[in-house]
This record gives sequence, structure tokens and C-alpha cells, in this order.
Amino acid sequence: MSRTLLVIDIQNDYFAGGALPLWAAEETEARIVAAIGVARSAGDRVVLVQHVSTAGTGLFAPDGPGVAIRPAVIRAAGAAPVVVKHLADAFQDTQLDKELEGTRELLVCGMMTQNCVVFTAMSRAAEPFDVRVVSDLCTAPTETVHRIALNALASKLDVVEAAQLWRGLGA
Repeated sequence: MSRTLLVIDIQNDYFAGGALPLWAAEETEARIVAAIGVARSAGDRVVLVQHVSTAGTGLFAPDGPGVAIRPAVIRAAGAAPVVVKHLADAFQDTQLDKELEGTRELLVCGMMTQNCVVFTAMSRAAEPFDVRVVSDLCTAPTETVHRIALNALASKLDVVEAAQLWRGLGA
């Protein structure tokens, strides 16, 4: 089975000092960095997604510091491809489907649970994959929003924790 961990929008604007800091962003980032390492050790592929705004200013402005993917994620991911998106759905108007060729199981995580994670996981373009959202590797503006989004997703998709995916591997 070919499995890919899709890591969505772990970018500076979602952290302290950024345009839209999220709930538990640093803790979520640390878990994602650990999961990337475990996934790579297990032979799973990793694909990063970066949101770049089409507006000249604000959240994820193309030339702003907030658009950068966090350095710890880049280091952990090694030579993983980075798919640039301009919309919530990481499949829409991108080359993500090409990066996922050969993938059967798609593990979705990142920021924000209620927006980019939901829209990507439920995208029509994701239908060929066995999609799982990794709940403890996601976050949102508040804990309440995060939990509501996960609860709604669980009625449509498999929502799991990282430890369920990589048992005994330290995630």
C-alpha cells in the first residue's frame, strides 16, 4: 500500500506574530514534525502544501514573511515536494494530483482544520484515495472550532490520531 502524508499550510502567518495565529499552533507543529519523521521512516511519502495569496498584502502575501513554510517542517520533510495553492482545496488549480500518483491512502493534516483541511479532504479530486484526517496533527483558530470541524468530518471521512497510523513508531 502506498501512503502519503499531506501537510497543509504550516506557515508563519498561523503562529505568534503572524497575521492569524491559531490555537496550539506550536504544539501542533511539533507533533507534525515528529509525524513527518516517523512517516518517512515507515516508507510513507510526504507532500507539503503552501498557501500563497493572490492579493498583494495580508494573510500569506507572496512577498511577506508569513507565507514561508516553517523551517522545522522543511527540515523534517527533506526533499518532499511543495505544492503551491491559492484556494482552500489543495487540489483545485494545482498539480497535487500528479504529486500523489501511486498513492492509495492519503493522510491529511495541517492548518486550518475547518477550512483547508476540510476542503482538501472532501474534495472531489480526493475521491480516488482512502482519505484519513489526522486529528492531532491539525488546528484551527480556537479549540472549539477545531473540535466542531473534526466532529463534522467524522460523519463523512475516517478521522484518526497519529498513534493509530504509526503504532510503535513514536508518533
